[in-house]
Amino acid sequence: MRFMTSSDKPDKVAGNSAEKTAATGTSPAPDARAEHTGVAAQDWAAASADPQYRAAVVDLLGALAYGELAAFERLAEDAKLAPTLADKAELAKMASAEFHHFERLRDRLTEIGEEPTRAMEPFVAALDGFHKQTAPSDWLEGLVKAYVGDSIASDFYREVAARLDSDTRGLVLAVLDDTGHASFAVEKVRAAIDADPRVGGRLALWARRLMGEALSQSQRVVADRDALSTMLVGGVADGFDLAEVGKMFSRITEAHTKRMAALGLAA
Repeated sequence: MRFMTSSDKPDKVAGNSAEKTAATGTSPAPDARAEHTGVAAQDWAAASADPQYRAAVVDLLGALAYGELAAFERLAEDAKLAPTLADKAELAKMASAEFHHFERLRDRLTEIGEEPTRAMEPFVAALDGFHKQTAPSDWLEGLVKAYVGDSIASDFYREVAARLDSDTRGLVLAVLDDTGHASFAVEKVRAAIDADPRVGGRLALWARRLMGEALSQSQRVVADRDALSTMLVGGVADGFDLAEVGKMFSRITEAHTKRMAALGLAA
């Protein structure tokens, strides 16, 4: 999971755009709902003149960077549980993609004059705590965790990205690109459920737990970071107001329900 941290093979993935949205773990981008105004219509040079906005972006990039680094580590570990060499190689490829995303975020922090390690540090305990509390017991639980957890985080970041300056928004959306894990997870989990339907019940309970833990952890982290929380509730430029925050989490929850259906699990 990045922080609040996803090839269309199965038949559910290869259909219309709504099905692809569910399978790839993305909600409709708020970016596409309206033309950009305020900070979202500015570039980094103009927007970063506001010190509070700058602090919020540094937090955001720090959280994303550590999330990508943690995702790389987790995928590398998950590869050890892979049942076949082909699966192991596929996860290794995904881990490599996550590390490249981390490098882009790290380089951007350096470019704007911030020390990457310092920017990531505030988010280490929360992310490590989440992963410790939700350690998968087997290969399938690991796939569901990456699919559900990373998709929730990606949905959140896409919502936030709609309110960012154009330079930061482009970077954030680029590092949220699907590494192939979404359709890979859907294919493997659905095949496992087809082979043994009893697996579905266990994985559905696991996914519900992940959803709750991910949202709780995300809300706690945001609450601890003044610049981020101010951005979300409207204190920086045209950020979200409280009503919009509620709508945002409703959209994230709806997207989660669609992803569960793509996996063949009850939400």
